Amino acid sequence: MNVRFAIASDLHIALPETIDSNANRFHLTQFSINALEVVLQHLNTENIDFLLLPGDLTQDGEKVNHRWLKAKLATLPYPVYVIPGNHDIPSLTGNETTIAVSDFPHYYQQFGYQNTENLDYTCEVSDGLQLVALNSNQFNAEGKQLGCLSENQFTWLEEILSNFTNKLVLLMIHHNVIEHLPQQSNHILGQRYMLDNASRLLSILEKYQVKFIFTGHLHIQDIATYKNIYEITTGSLITYPHPYRILELKDNQLIIESHRITELPEKKNLGDFSAKWTSDRSFTFMMTILTSPPLNLSVTQAQEYAPLLKHFWADIAHGDKLFNFPELPSEINQYFQKFGAVDENGKPQFIDNNTKINLYQ
Repeated sequence: MNVRFAIASDLHIALPETIDSNANRFHLTQFSINALEVVLQHLNTENIDFLLLPGDLTQDGEKVNHRWLKAKLATLPYPVYVIPGNHDIPSLTGNETTIAVSDFPHYYQQFGYQNTENLDYTCEVSDGLQLVALNSNQFNAEGKQLGCLSENQFTWLEEILSNFTNKLVLLMIHHNVIEHLPQQSNHILGQRYMLDNASRLLSILEKYQVKFIFTGHLHIQDIATYKNIYEITTGSLITYPHPYRILELKDNQLIIESHRITELPEKKNLGDFSAKWTSDRSFTFMMTILTSPPLNLSVTQAQEYAPLLKHFWADIAHGDKLFNFPELPSEINQYFQKFGAVDENGKPQFIDNNTKINLYQ
């Protein structure tokens, strides 16, 4: 098997008239269209077999943004496969400006959704290579959006995986299935990015020996493992460091190579600009981390330490970073060191951006 494909995640496409005007917003949606254009220009020279887009295609499910993206993807010389993120179908019924959940497959019939009655699908993307795409957005009786899979989805997944025992399966889903941050499932800031019933999904993937999961949502570059399963999450095109990936299945390996958008026609120093943008907006975020379990610091203590950690999230998003804050109390420093690119024994492990994974071990 020799297959090349790419991943770009969390595009958050926003036409100028739809851009959120909040000056304190975290997302650089004003660059979304040009960022995607730069990536596609590169990919069009890379002889890829297909492109995966694991959700948050649009800023907030706007019809005009979905239409623009649909038209853009239709011009590409290779197949594209998408799934919805939480921003793509923010409400069950939609409204005058945003799509309903049931509308999503109709927009993307050319990009995986040949069956417009279902938000999950599977297709053979190359000889012996099967893609399974799962919608991880559900709604409760009150209309609140949830990140989970339904009972019907689990039943369908088991049925199809039982037919693919002789194929290599790639699973694409928006929400994280494996933790990418320490105790992510239990932390006030991390848990909303996790699939609520992740453990059940992992048990099914383990049963059918599915090795690779591709996700987005968290806006960081990270590769996490559970037993013999790898989850490759790719950062957002509109937040630092504006990454995307090119992958190759070759010689019984998955070879992962990451790229970054460092400049745009209207922002030559995009990398530096967005790193500063992220750091300048980190105070409230760091205050929440410092005052929440397990640290539980007082507001006074947190206000003292938060400025020392202003670059922390930008470095997390970059991937492959080690952390040491000797100016902090040792127990707090030890807590933040666990977020670094280290293995379960605390040894450096730089696999978030570029690595090779054996298909069969």
